[in-house]
Amino acid sequence: MARPRVGVAVLTMGNRPEELRALLASVAGQDEPATRVVVIGNGVGSLAQLPEGVHGVELPENRGVSGGRNVAIETLRGFGDVDVLVDLDDDGLLVDTDVFRRLADLYEADPGLGIVSFRIADENGETQRRHVPRIGASDPMRGGEVTTFLGGGHGLSMRMLDGIGGWPEEFFFTHEETDLAWRALDAGWSVRYEPTLLLQHPKTSPARHAVYHRMTARNRVWLAKRNLPAPLVPVYLGVWTLLTLARTRSLPGLRAWFGGFFEGVRRSGGTRRPMRWTTVWHMCRLGRPPVV
Repeated sequence: MARPRVGVAVLTMGNRPEELRALLASVAGQDEPATRVVVIGNGVGSLAQLPEGVHGVELPENRGVSGGRNVAIETLRGFGDVDVLVDLDDDGLLVDTDVFRRLADLYEADPGLGIVSFRIADENGETQRRHVPRIGASDPMRGGEVTTFLGGGHGLSMRMLDGIGGWPEEFFFTHEETDLAWRALDAGWSVRYEPTLLLQHPKTSPARHAVYHRMTARNRVWLAKRNLPAPLVPVYLGVWTLLTLARTRSLPGLRAWFGGFFEGVRRSGGTRRPMRWTTVWHMCRLGRPPVV
């Protein structure tokens, strides 16, 4: 197998110029350079000046995480010289210089590898529990096969994307990674969490976004409707309703969540392609059945 060529995509809304410059510098400092680097300005009127060799795309409207990343896929596909797409948050940082080399090693060794999830840690080296893609996993340094991945830093096989399609643009943001991972698993690709590939990222809460509760609920419904066998749809949604009631302490947050839930029930979230029962069983063996 030929050495996989890595391309990098960064979404930005133009509100983190210093962080973006630092990230692009860390990308340029890799000991095995990326073949292409693109920056997608998501609803940005005009991008600030980018370093030489970085290709900018300005979108007049914010198309969300899913839509912006689909533009990145098409942009890199158009160059024709990228085998592995690396998505990075614009406020992240690659603190090691061998990330792309080790990522290419993984894809070179395993032609069936579809998705590689980086470890995300803050400047103190702490990984938030929600950034460990495994149920009940207290050790963020334990790698291996998983059933979902982290949006802030990951690698995607372009050959996989050619087969399963891109991000679910209807989602805008939240749960788009799980939708992509489930489709990849159902197509026979593997998803790997590799904690030695580190993206440094400030500690944040997803609830900082005003529409978080609504979109979380809506997209969970769509995730189930799009991907699960019919008997599992009510089980998955019932489990997450109970978990939300147990965890959410904010009454406005609960109202927004249930508003999003019923929006997801009423509206279509895209084409339904239920996964095979063999995929369900495979996910159970990996420790995360598709009901939690």
